[in-house]
Amino acid sequence: MTHDHHDVVVENRSSGMGVILGIIAIVVLVAGFWFFAFGPGQGTFGGATEGGGDINVDVTLPSVEPAAS
Repeated sequence: MTHDHHDVVVENRSSGMGVILGIIAIVVLVAGFWFFAFGPGQGTFGGATEGGGDINVDVTLPSVEPAAS
């Protein structure tokens, strides 16, 4: 009685596309966090900025005396 054993080895070699997309996604998230937390977009969503957000306009109206009656 002879038993022939045939083992089949299947290798799953996927491309590195998932790793590349994951790295790109992480870089985009970190860049977005920096932009809105520390960069030029600071205070975009109603957050307070330090000293640069207020615009003070001094409006002086001429004083007009009422007409004589």
